Formats: sequence, C-alpha cells, structure tokens
Amino acid sequence: MIKGNILFICGSLNQTKMMHAISEHFEEYNLFFTPYYADGFLNFMTKRGLLDFTPLGGNHKRMTLKYLEENNLQMDIAGKRNNYDLVFTCSDLVVQNNIKDKKVILVQEGMTDPQNVFYYMVKYLNFPRWIASTSTTGLSDAYNFFCVASEGYKDLFVKKGVKREKLKVTGIPNFDNLQQYYSNDFPHKDFVLVATSDSRETLKYENRKKFIKRALDIAGDKKVVFKLHPNENFGKATKEINKYAPDAVVYTSGDINQMIANCDTLITRYSTVVYVGIVLGKKVYSYFDVNYLRKLAPFQNNGTSAYNIAQVGYRLLNEKKSFEFVPSYQTSYNEV
Repeated sequence: MIKGNILFICGSLNQTKMMHAISEHFEEYNLFFTPYYADGFLNFMTKRGLLDFTPLGGNHKRMTLKYLEENNLQMDIAGKRNNYDLVFTCSDLVVQNNIKDKKVILVQEGMTDPQNVFYYMVKYLNFPRWIASTSTTGLSDAYNFFCVASEGYKDLFVKKGVKREKLKVTGIPNFDNLQQYYSNDFPHKDFVLVATSDSRETLKYENRKKFIKRALDIAGDKKVVFKLHPNENFGKATKEINKYAPDAVVYTSGDINQMIANCDTLITRYSTVVYVGIVLGKKVYSYFDVNYLRKLAPFQNNGTSAYNIAQVGYRLLNEKKSFEFVPSYQTSYNEV
C-alpha cells in the first residue's frame, strides 16, 4: 500500500547520488526527483543560461538528469505534478515557493565555504543567501531538520545561528565509508594528488599558476597527479598544467576517492574531498586550517548515513520505527 509522496530535490551529481541513497529506504512511498530549481528572478536568469555555472543549469543539471534517467528514477521537474508529504533538499540557499508549506529535511553535502563579506551581508543585512554560496547553508530555517556530517559540523552550524534542536548528526552519504576506496585498480601509487576546483567557473577568484607552483614545491621529486573538477573548463585547465607542470599526469574523469586512497599527499583549496584524505590518514594541504578540519570530518558508519537520514524522515512523517541511528566510529582524526 502506497502511503504518500516524497520529493527529492537534487543538485550536483554528488548531491543527486546522496538523494538516491536516501530514497532507497522508502519502499512504501511514491518517490520523485527533480534537478535543483528556483523561482522568480533566479528562474528568469536560469532560463537564459546565465546561471549555467550553478546546479540550476549547465553541466550540473545535465549530469543530474542523465543520472536520474540511467537509474530509472521518477522525475517531477520542479515538483509541480504532485502534492508532497515530505521533501528532502540538498541546499537551502534557495527555498522554492512550492515547498515552503511542506515538511522539509535539509541534507548537508560536504564542506561549506569560508565566511567572507558576503556571508555577513546575508546574516546582518538580509541579502539573499545564494550570494554567499555554501557559507550560509542552514541559515534559512525553512526546514524541520538539518542532517549533518559530524558533531563538529553541528557545533559550527549552531555558532552560525542554526537552531540546535533542528540539527541531526546522521553522517552524510558518499563520505561515511571511505575505507572502501582502498580496494581499487587506479594505476598510480605513492604520489602527490592535486584536486583542483571550479572556483573560476563559479565566478570566484583563483590564481591557478600560483596554486600549481605551490603544489610542485610541496611535491618535490614525487610524481604529481592532477584531478580536475568535473565542472571545470578542461581544455583551459589542462593547458595551464602542461605549461607550468609539464611532467604531471592530468585526469579529467575517474573516481577521485580511489586516487586519494592511493596517494600519500593530497593538495586542495576548498574541497570536501579533503576529508577523504584526512580519514584515510594522508598528508593533507588545504586553504582551511587542517587541524580544524579534522574536528569537522564526517562520521564513518559503514555507509549507513542514508539509513539514518531516512529515519529522520520517517519520524517527521509521524511513523514509529523500531530502529535507531547506526553508531559512528572514529569520530576524530589525529594529525599524520
């Protein structure tokens, strides 16, 4: 017997895979998925291709649609076809008009951006959250619960003003069973891995030449492997690497988690993959304080975060369930 409808609002491919994992624990419901969407001015901009660098359009949206189609998941674009008993969303930087009267669960994707002037403009001058990117995640308060990666992140969000009673430390899918990536066939071992970002594609400043040279200084005589961000301009980025690091190996695709498992050093800017390196005991470089990141690292619970998040959903649907959260292990990571 079908009990109702649940909508999963996706975003990046990583967020889409998270939503799919959570959905697999709701067999008694009609499940529908949609790429990320917006109303009003942002929708106007999206339709004209002006926001193709965000999950609202461009490559992010194409990858999400492809994933949903390949996995035979029911789609309801922008959640227009059905009335929903529960909504899972990957971001509250935009809160869509048609979910404001629904039961909503927000799910953390990963690392949040550093707090800058735009963050304070949102917090104190009421500017729209999206101008500050993920630094303002959780500040909408337009949800019933917010499922987060760790106790460290719970404390961080509370400091930003999120209500403690709305935060549930569940772990997050895709980052809760990182030991599994040691089993792989990636051909390189004991190298320095450089994970680039899509900062320039998302209109943030980055001195890529300086970043490459810093990576080479850290690497010394070791082999250097670059893994490009999937949202990057591959041609431009590859040309830069070939110019400043001609002996480096460049990958535009492949599972970066397996690459991290095989490397001995990981270099990033602001990327959630830094946590993969931390959990797997790699030497890690980041533009964030790495010792602070160790306190935020996602809980490891053998890949059961989606199960934990689904439990929050069942409770919000006023269904009694006998199961409890799967306990986490290794909740702190010492410096290597």
